[in-house]
Amino acid sequence: MSPLHPAPPVHSQQNIARLTQRTLIYHFLPLVAVLFACGGHTDTDSTASDRPSPPNIIYILADDLGYGDLSCYGQTLFDTPNIDRLAANGLRFTQHYSGSTVCAPSRSALMTGLHTGHTFIRGNKEVHPEGQWPLPDRIRVLPEMLRDQGYRTGAFGKWGLGYPGSEGDPVRQGFDTFYGYNCQRLAHHYYPYYLWDNQERDSLPANAGTAKGSYAPTLIQDRTLAFIEENRDRPFFLYYAQVIPHAELAAPDSLVTRFAEQFGPEKAWQGTDSGSDYRRGSYESAERPHATFAAMITLLDQHVGEIQKKLEELGLTENTLIIFTSDNGPHTEGGADPDFFDSNGPLRGYKRDLYEGGIRVPMIAAMPGTVPVGETDHVSAFWDVLPTLADLSGARVPEGLDGISFLPTLGGGAREQQRHEYLYWEFHERGGRQAIRQGDWKGVRYNAKTQPNTPLELYDLAGDPGETQNVAAQHPEVVLRLDSLLKASRYDSEVFPWVLADGS
Repeated sequence: MSPLHPAPPVHSQQNIARLTQRTLIYHFLPLVAVLFACGGHTDTDSTASDRPSPPNIIYILADDLGYGDLSCYGQTLFDTPNIDRLAANGLRFTQHYSGSTVCAPSRSALMTGLHTGHTFIRGNKEVHPEGQWPLPDRIRVLPEMLRDQGYRTGAFGKWGLGYPGSEGDPVRQGFDTFYGYNCQRLAHHYYPYYLWDNQERDSLPANAGTAKGSYAPTLIQDRTLAFIEENRDRPFFLYYAQVIPHAELAAPDSLVTRFAEQFGPEKAWQGTDSGSDYRRGSYESAERPHATFAAMITLLDQHVGEIQKKLEELGLTENTLIIFTSDNGPHTEGGADPDFFDSNGPLRGYKRDLYEGGIRVPMIAAMPGTVPVGETDHVSAFWDVLPTLADLSGARVPEGLDGISFLPTLGGGAREQQRHEYLYWEFHERGGRQAIRQGDWKGVRYNAKTQPNTPLELYDLAGDPGETQNVAAQHPEVVLRLDSLLKASRYDSEVFPWVLADGS
């Protein structure tokens, strides 16, 4: 089957019944607790130990991984067998969208359930020598919601939603444990001088000066596996936000060598590799960009395999929902070559574009015996994850979200899957960009801030997923409708204002 023309998922009656039972139990657990606390009773003789525990949740977020960068989504120049196995045993989404086309706003949409016309972080704004604009503490974000449901919460990898010690610090946003990079800019380097262990710096002396002794993704992986081990007997939410394959391009030599012969001689990419503090600056050089890129994703695939193996060893596989995805489309920085790898597959555009290649990303959901096996063309986005996991865990869904639960698509209950009326994105750099999808219609406007009267481009994704034919002239009524929705889909932000070129 083509990645854009999926086979239907296999929703067995057993799968549906199992997740329906789980969901009902989680919704009523708070009520049961109240009854016991008040001296009440139920009509069953079952004890708390008889009830199944809520499912563990592992959300794996790759960084700048394109729609075509996995072999189960069409990649042919290298294989991703462990991620492919996850897809073979789960559900592969073919029309899933990131929150944005760059890191911070995409992750803000994930954490808040709000798209970029409403979410709090709408760009990669740095406000501190180390870190980005913080999420405010007045909102209830995904990890807080799950922690309130009794989950142990851990974040490992890249944060980018609040500098150390700010209200947006991950340990102040509902995570019990954090290990990795707080700052997105410092996460450009794979051999950093330190990582953050909660709110303490974990110095990496093996990387002092120009040395490269401690590869950060490996350190992050070790702490991730330890978190699973430590919480084997209680429900946990693991947010695994690895930095691979974001630039710079860097991987262990043993893996790079594996691909060097395959890709042959390469032109090196020259970065910034000098100065006493160079790992706070630009990307380092890459001697073999193609081989290194393939090695990085191979390592990410191995890490996913190690997580699966750890769950199997602990007997947690059937009680753990794993979701794998990427924060936006493929990048072109630090020597990366998405055209060589066909990283966006059949789609147009890359990171920072609002064409499909910049925002349509791979997503796989797996939970053996519960989530159906197959493919789905259900249209979903990052802002759907919070209401979905609220639905799964029995948490109260905050009012006013842009997201809708896709739990029915995961086999959860007999109710019909709700559909989006439309999806909306805005990007504040490069003159401002907006995009909207309603059904199979896709509207795109570039220079939306500097030239707000720029005509809206229109594409029919049903027959033209690569957005090659602008059909706006043939469908003026659709353009008018989408243009109206664009204006109604956002409110202004004082922190990220939609300011026109004349300052109005």
